[in-house]
Amino acid sequence: MRLPPLNALRAFEAAARHSSVHKAAQELYVTPAAISHQIKALEEYLGVMLFKRTPRRITLTPAGEACLPKLTAAFAQMADAVAAAQQQIHTGRVMVSVAPALAAKWLIPKLAKFRDLHGDIDLRISARQTMVDRVRGELDAGSNLLEGGDVAIRLGEGHYPGHVSHKLFTSYSLPICSPKLLEGPTPLRTPDDLRHHTLLHYESDIALADVGRPTWASWLKAAGVRGINTRRGPTFNHVALALQAAADGLGVVLGVPIMASEEIADGTLVAPFDLALPTGGSYYLLHTEAAEREPSIMAFRDWVLSEARSEPWAEPKQIGSAPLLDGETGS
Repeated sequence: MRLPPLNALRAFEAAARHSSVHKAAQELYVTPAAISHQIKALEEYLGVMLFKRTPRRITLTPAGEACLPKLTAAFAQMADAVAAAQQQIHTGRVMVSVAPALAAKWLIPKLAKFRDLHGDIDLRISARQTMVDRVRGELDAGSNLLEGGDVAIRLGEGHYPGHVSHKLFTSYSLPICSPKLLEGPTPLRTPDDLRHHTLLHYESDIALADVGRPTWASWLKAAGVRGINTRRGPTFNHVALALQAAADGLGVVLGVPIMASEEIADGTLVAPFDLALPTGGSYYLLHTEAAEREPSIMAFRDWVLSEARSEPWAEPKQIGSAPLLDGETGS
């Protein structure tokens, strides 16, 4: 017998287990409409109704009740089979899925320390835009949260069913610039002094990646500064480029300090003001419960947690109010 599409079976199993289309959508990181569409397609494929639908709830039909237990068990067996295969293949190897910006600006600069401690571990880094939860929902909702990794570092709200998660640090933005700008004819000493300096911006090529991130307009309003044209200054498509421009003294970027911790530590960049605005998420390290039986994976996990605990920019010193909606000028 030919099986129905796997995504349709997953959608039905999650909705039946939760007795809720919305909760199934949250678990699978898709929209409720997508879950409903998959269930309808499955019912058409099978030629039977799996749910009784009312305005407020869904309940299983006899056909749905007969299907659910075996389907839940089948998904559990598939997960065990994949874990068993990975255990054989990945002994001594750790695959880490991580957002590109965090990989480039925070994780990779620290890897020499990990190598010195665990030179026998074959560490592999996979940079993926979909490690940002709001981007994953748009681009690749069908994949699992680890996306092929033994460990994942995700930016999101921390709701990761079926996984062990550890918060690393909060994501927030504040002004960052070269120490050169603190001197000279128009030294940057108060937020109002920003009117005399170039404002640097960055916008991702993936629009959803910028959702919730503070703008210069929102930061200046939180700082009580008015009358500055927040649209002036160059825009870059990656945070690393904007931070490099700031390091070169081209202006001030509203950046995430965790991405510049190395440069701030060595004095290449400074954060002249403590006022920070949240970007709408935090960084979390994820793995499965089965991974806790793998010494190599646990060695990497423990090392990352140690680095996060010692990170001076893990939490903001002064948090401001929520950012404005895009399009507000702050003037």
